[in-house]
Amino acid sequence: MSGLDEERQARAVLTSICEPGHLKLARLISEHGPIATVDALRCSGTESAWGQRARKADGATLLVEAKQWGIRFVIPGDEEWPVQLDDLEHGAEVQGLGGIPVGLWVAGPWSLRAWARSSVAVVGARAATRYGEAVASDLAAHLASGPGEYSVVSGGAYGIDAAAHRGAMVCDGRTIGVYAGGLDEPYPRGNARLFEELKGEHVVVSEVAPGIHVTRAAFLARNRLIAALTVGTVVVEAAARSGARNTASWAAALGRVVMAVPGSVHSAMSVGCHRLIRDGQATLVCDADDVKALLAPVGLGPDLPERGADRVLDDVDPHLLAIREAMPARGAVGPPELAEKCGQTVPRVVAGLVELEILGLVKQDEQGMWRLKRPTAGKQRSEATIW
Repeated sequence: MSGLDEERQARAVLTSICEPGHLKLARLISEHGPIATVDALRCSGTESAWGQRARKADGATLLVEAKQWGIRFVIPGDEEWPVQLDDLEHGAEVQGLGGIPVGLWVAGPWSLRAWARSSVAVVGARAATRYGEAVASDLAAHLASGPGEYSVVSGGAYGIDAAAHRGAMVCDGRTIGVYAGGLDEPYPRGNARLFEELKGEHVVVSEVAPGIHVTRAAFLARNRLIAALTVGTVVVEAAARSGARNTASWAAALGRVVMAVPGSVHSAMSVGCHRLIRDGQATLVCDADDVKALLAPVGLGPDLPERGADRVLDDVDPHLLAIREAMPARGAVGPPELAEKCGQTVPRVVAGLVELEILGLVKQDEQGMWRLKRPTAGKQRSEATIW
């Protein structure tokens, strides 16, 4: 057996016996290497839980069984390894977790490294509102398609995660599911169909071996992978305390761009987003163009409009506007009265009314009086839009 094969088996064992993101394990591997770490654990006393598990684990068997499930094991140095994960080695730590993954269990027909090279995390509350799910779906669809498309990365959970994955898939974009448990079975089970779609047509990844069940610590460790894989993280909805805010913390610690979508001030599911924005920890974004503008190299992002859509009166001459604004909202008026109200001469007012009539903004009745012309229903324009 080659040294690389032995290392791969040792790393596979460690992903099956140790909690992900454990700093002690990261230090052991950094100082002694994965093979020596496994050997030392197997020689440790019975008081060590990792040691007891190590003596029972067989790396070769794990790799064979994973292959039968369509799962491959990627380790640092492999062609498919996403190099941006190496940023986790440089001291980033959140809630006592950190370190580069020992290895990644990956399924799907595409290269994790290629898809993660240009990717954005879209995360948020599991108990999402309809507003939040709609925003996440629309955001992901536009991020995953069109100019400057990104892979959309999320955690496969209910709510915002699922909406983000589905939004990317609807437009035939790329999406990556990062899971906290083994890839041999879906979690949560209610998203089984989504999991199978991601596994069969996109990419799913986990740092724990097949057969390992989800733990709370694994979710927190998983969040660091989502943040590290991507160039930026968008939080769509988040309660005051949430996993999405934990992901945002990881993104900030790694120097990634952190963004948040605002919601109703009455919504408990937007409290986390509002606090991120309030405290300067995230930039407010409303759509995919906002996100792309923040992530793109200087000068290459989309042009963002500085004002709303053009209105009918935007290009009207100021003296014509003064005449129109002097007209009553209801009823008709004659040129002399109008001239007195707007402070212009009667001939100038008459000429202005003719120009406004050509523009479709006023009309003259049979008595020669003038009144405002209301837009027709076919134009789908309200008085508020005109003004």
